[in-house]
Amino acid sequence: IPIDQIDDFPEHPFKVKVDDSMHEMAESIKRFGVLTPAAVIQKEDGRYELISGHRRKKACELSGIDTLPCIVKEMSRDEAIIFMVDSNLQREQILPSEKAFSYKMWLEAMKRQSGRPNQENYSPVGNNLLHKTSSEELATIIGESKNQIFRYIRLTELTPDILDLVDEKRVAFQPAVEISFL
Repeated sequence: IPIDQIDDFPEHPFKVKVDDSMHEMAESIKRFGVLTPAAVIQKEDGRYELISGHRRKKACELSGIDTLPCIVKEMSRDEAIIFMVDSNLQREQILPSEKAFSYKMWLEAMKRQSGRPNQENYSPVGNNLLHKTSSEELATIIGESKNQIFRYIRLTELTPDILDLVDEKRVAFQPAVEISFL
């Protein structure tokens, strides 16, 4: 698909940095092409929205390549959010801010999916999730405790400057969570 027909996913929580790693990826793509296709959904206006492959798209742009191999997926907005977050959480290095916004997006998408109990009729002793809340289900999927997920989500309440300090490891994770309540 021509890159100029592919829009980035709105509020994509993962940072696409033009650093040494990106330049290495661009050089590799220039030599060997894109080895793994990106995933997109088609929008109503005929354009595409990138779900997975933001770094590959940027590397293609840096390499002067004007197309990106893609798999076109058919899915709802919430399914696309879950797919996007899940595929990016498999990366080796993930910043705390990326996890924070990803977990928040994923949890909100899970809560909106059809068939999930709304806040008014939720009961811990009887719902359609075999007694699991969305946060418990997410904890099972990603292998973190639900409390740790909520700690990460608290980071989204920080100002961008403080959140950058957390990503740079100049402010530790737990103190940052505490600061988020101020």
